Amino acid sequence: MFDFCTRWGGDYEFAVVLDADSFQTADSILRMVRIMQVEPRLGILQSLVVGMPSTSAFARVFQFGMRLGMRSYTLGSAWWQGDCGPYWGHNAVIRLAPFIAHCYIPPRPDGTHILSHDQIEAVLMRRAGYEVRVLPEEGASWEENPPTLLEFIRRDLRWAQGNMQYWPYLVMPGLKPVSRYQIAFAMLMFLGSPAWMGLLVLGTLAVAIQGPANFIRPDAAMGLFVITLLMWFAPKIATVIDVLSRPQLRRAFGGAARFIASTIAETIFFLLLSPIMWVGHTMFLAGLVLGRKIGWGGQARDDHAVPWSDAARQLWPHTLLGWSCILVLAFTVPAAIPYALFIAGGPALSIPLAVITSWPAVGRMLMRAGIGALPEENAPPAALRRLALPAIEAAALRAD
Repeated sequence: MFDFCTRWGGDYEFAVVLDADSFQTADSILRMVRIMQVEPRLGILQSLVVGMPSTSAFARVFQFGMRLGMRSYTLGSAWWQGDCGPYWGHNAVIRLAPFIAHCYIPPRPDGTHILSHDQIEAVLMRRAGYEVRVLPEEGASWEENPPTLLEFIRRDLRWAQGNMQYWPYLVMPGLKPVSRYQIAFAMLMFLGSPAWMGLLVLGTLAVAIQGPANFIRPDAAMGLFVITLLMWFAPKIATVIDVLSRPQLRRAFGGAARFIASTIAETIFFLLLSPIMWVGHTMFLAGLVLGRKIGWGGQARDDHAVPWSDAARQLWPHTLLGWSCILVLAFTVPAAIPYALFIAGGPALSIPLAVITSWPAVGRMLMRAGIGALPEENAPPAALRRLALPAIEAAALRAD
């Protein structure tokens, strides 16, 4: 983008930004450009990006959950964020003149460039007096997601490093309060993980040493647990209610039975995946303090099976932590294990989860059953049909 803006940016009014693994139809782009044309103070217009149909078991279940959550979450965020909306770095239209004039991000003091530059460009655009908005509608804007847990972790840790570079921008003068909140929230997405790990480790030790009667009020613990789950799942619950209450949407997801089965599978998957990521974030943040860094390299988007040895090499710390907490409680306070499983269960099963969800046979089984199916599989738009995606072709065979 810097090279384009420097050499040719003055020749154009707008730029459409796409990732190597993203896709957007011409009609969608033209609609967004027309919106930019009639709103001269609109600096960035971000589309709602959804996952492309996939044959990978991991990607299918993950992006089904994202489809449930992002739909309601983005609509609600667009309402309260207003003209201080997000920019995700791709599948968006940028007004070039203010972008070039106000959104250049200089190198950091050590000479490196900020990795997660998109959100900072959004707050700089808003600081310059131009609006940044998201178009909270699904349709004609897609991206590919990592096909395996190991690739997903790699991507997430790059984001973690990039978001941890936001500290200086928290105190940048002239930012709108919502923009400042977005920077803080982007950092808290990863800074909250050590708190969860502290809850698991310190809670396990405290219960094992003192006993639950001296440490936990069951009513308060269960109340906090229920409130946490409701906060987590509120956007997904809203989308589930919307889909089940509208016959056309139910059919788009393959019918009520398949949709409910997919929702149950994704809920279990989410409860396993989240604490695995918390462990990874915590270890990575500790490494950042000690000077560890990673680059923004290439990403594997083709389906492939993860060898057990690769999964064990990368996930043994997660497994060790999960089983250690479970075994400590098993020998001291077995009644506390159900509470611990909420956080320890995912890490304890991280190696088999990484391997099994990468197996092509599991992906084919989910496709045949319609688990994790997206509307684009059951009624693919012409633009995606031309791509001859295996997931869409498999869905067509299932329908026949």
